[in-house]
Amino acid sequence: MEIKTVQITPFTDQKAGTSGLRKKVTVFQKEHYSESFITSILLSIPEGVKDSFLVIGGDGRFLNPEVIQLIAKIGAAYGVKKLLIGQNGILSTPAASHIIRKYGATGGILLTASHNPGGPLNDFGIKYNLANGGPAPESVTDKIYEVSKSLTSYKIASIPDIDTSTIGFQTYGDSLDVEIVDSTADYVTMLKDIFDFDLIKKFFKNHPDYRVLFDALHGVTGPYGKAIFETELGLENSTQNCVPSPDFNGGHPDPNLTYAKSLVDVVDRANIPFGAASDGDGDRNMIYGAASFVSPGDSLAIIAHHAHLIPYFRKNKVQGLARSMPTSGAVDLVAKAQGLECYEVPTGWKFFCSLFDANKLSICGNRPSIKEIQKDFWKVYGRTFFTRYDYEDVDSDGASKVLGVLKDLVADPKFVGSKIGDRTVTEAGNFSYKDPVDGSVASNQGLYARFSSGSRIVVRLSGTGSSGATIRLYVEQHSNDPSSYDQDAQDFLAPEIKMATDLLKFKEFIHTDEPTVRT
Repeated sequence: MEIKTVQITPFTDQKAGTSGLRKKVTVFQKEHYSESFITSILLSIPEGVKDSFLVIGGDGRFLNPEVIQLIAKIGAAYGVKKLLIGQNGILSTPAASHIIRKYGATGGILLTASHNPGGPLNDFGIKYNLANGGPAPESVTDKIYEVSKSLTSYKIASIPDIDTSTIGFQTYGDSLDVEIVDSTADYVTMLKDIFDFDLIKKFFKNHPDYRVLFDALHGVTGPYGKAIFETELGLENSTQNCVPSPDFNGGHPDPNLTYAKSLVDVVDRANIPFGAASDGDGDRNMIYGAASFVSPGDSLAIIAHHAHLIPYFRKNKVQGLARSMPTSGAVDLVAKAQGLECYEVPTGWKFFCSLFDANKLSICGNRPSIKEIQKDFWKVYGRTFFTRYDYEDVDSDGASKVLGVLKDLVADPKFVGSKIGDRTVTEAGNFSYKDPVDGSVASNQGLYARFSSGSRIVVRLSGTGSSGATIRLYVEQHSNDPSSYDQDAQDFLAPEIKMATDLLKFKEFIHTDEPTVRT
């Protein structure tokens, strides 16, 4: 096996965001760019690269096949012992995490830009997951960045291209073992250990008119949806848009009411009781049924409330609950009622991982109708109205000024106690998180303010974009008034949303207060 050393000029822009490095495809196609970042990952593996065992997979987007070949060739040159790759390079992010843990891998390299658009002129991403299956923490991503800034050469082996289409085991070069596995089998087996598939099948047998529709938005979850809903549960015509596409068939694989219109239209037209969609790599979802949208905060809280009905949690005690700081506080109410700890962490799955590993956390992030399930939940806990406004690809300077308004207000000791219209500011800050397991601190994770009206606003710049800036504005308000529960969230929150966009001067700095996407 011939190994060649290639001289390069170090790159200075390979700093990972919330979850890996995300750039335009054209950036990753620059000479040596992808090779540099792959090498930087390998040289930063905590256990060391020599004799490592890595899981490789992605969401099927444009450039995935080429980068898989680079990982194999560069990995072989640096002494990687084994690669386990999803068939045709396909692995959802949750499936990859499960496979890493199940087979005792050193870690995994995932090729995904999550919910960002795909195609030759859109986005690509690479991220590293640790042996626990979770995304690399900042200590590792910081090391990757430092290595990339000083990397003046990389090694690459002259091995044949990996055949990712054929399930089985082969050896390439002198010592690189490669195993191609069914992309869905291990994940489906895991789900069958969590949920009672026989009971679910019995329900559908007894209620043949109850329809389910899953929309993969042409992302990675298509094969998983077909394996679960069609093969395992035997539900005909229960999936759509389930063939992964390099450009997501020209769509935007972000499951919300704007970009998942293909699901919303069919569910509304056919009056389908339960619909769901997922993003490009399968780690976020949307539930929508018969004109009823379930907000992510309600979805998390409802699952936690009903955890005792899930076989896995009947066998394994619920250790605790958690949510990211911007997520609505509905799950906090469930935790309080059930006597559980509820952790508030920064945005990013990596912050949940140490809690899972320390057994502090079990749930993070139905024949009644979705609406009836929500109403039953609201009767117990009240309703936390919640919305997220995304302002995508706006001017970076303008976005910084919007955040600067709240940053300056938070820094002013007179802000808390001041009046905004008829509201009093009761609390404000820039969220900081101290990990209760290892004591590490993550600062400046999101600006927020609470008001006497019972509302909370959060504003942050997304760490998942590849160009321009994306502002995310979160607004929530809790209500214990049953007469309000049936209101549309946008209508109920309208005064708080206007207060927030006026306060932060959206029109002045980015020339609009109308978002690209409402969630």
